[in-house]
Amino acid sequence: MNAAQWQALLDDFCLGLAPSHSPRTLASYRQDGRALIAILTTTDPAPAPAELDLMRCRALLAQLAEQGLGAVSIARHLSCFRQWFDELMHKQLCTANPWRQVRAPKREKRLPNALSPDETQRLLDHRPATPRVSHLRDQAMFELLYSSGLRVSECVGINLKDLDVQNHEVRVLGKGNKERIVPLGAQAIAALEGWIVQRRVIALGLSAILAEQLQQADAPVFISQRGQRLSARALQTLLAARGRDSGMLSAVHPHRLRHAFASHVLQSSRDLRAVQEMLGHADIKSTQVYTHLDFQHLARVYDAAHPRSKLEKAL
Repeated sequence: MNAAQWQALLDDFCLGLAPSHSPRTLASYRQDGRALIAILTTTDPAPAPAELDLMRCRALLAQLAEQGLGAVSIARHLSCFRQWFDELMHKQLCTANPWRQVRAPKREKRLPNALSPDETQRLLDHRPATPRVSHLRDQAMFELLYSSGLRVSECVGINLKDLDVQNHEVRVLGKGNKERIVPLGAQAIAALEGWIVQRRVIALGLSAILAEQLQQADAPVFISQRGQRLSARALQTLLAARGRDSGMLSAVHPHRLRHAFASHVLQSSRDLRAVQEMLGHADIKSTQVYTHLDFQHLARVYDAAHPRSKLEKAL
């Protein structure tokens, strides 16, 4: 086969995907397919689909790695090749799909970018020089994110009926519409109580109908000055601004407070199952990543404090 014949097969494959895939996905598949064609056609003639076996496919992936592609990119290419050769099998251009036997490379595990306890305290204790009307609301949201390890969508999705300040807990709706009850810390409770008072004042300044709606049990806790539920995007923007105002050197987003909650609680309690339950993780493997953060902290302490942590130069 030659390059034009392989390109025709790729064009047919992408054409068949067009009705069910986005233009962006199709563009990625075309790009990945052309990368494979470029390698296959370095020999003349190029092998036909039926001539590719497991060893040859592995060698082709190795060549992609040599070109500088990372594990995530190679895994994406492999997904494209698998689907493409499934289609070629359907058209009887090959009798097997060797790409289905190729394992994707292990992806590098990225540890959560959690704030340190000192950074978290500086962020939450920061008070703007000229506080806005919404300062109490913003403080309540930020304290809640850290106090209970909530996702941003969970935080803005809380309704009045979900808050149980008396019992120091809040009910949240997590991924997969799964409900869980998580504890509230003292600082979060104080901030929420202050905001609820101001929230009533805001509601009274709106229309009678809207003011009545905002008193219902299913009304949102966190609202704008117009009485609308605050969006996740708005919370992200407000927290990023707080991070800049408090002098944080890196960007602050809501998930960093969730990471901080998990890592700080785990460091103190060593109770992985409890942290898993509070975070709402279906699989404990998702929670175990925070044990690596804890180990990194211990390693830094060891290196800084232990007298024999570093090798001295030989005399």
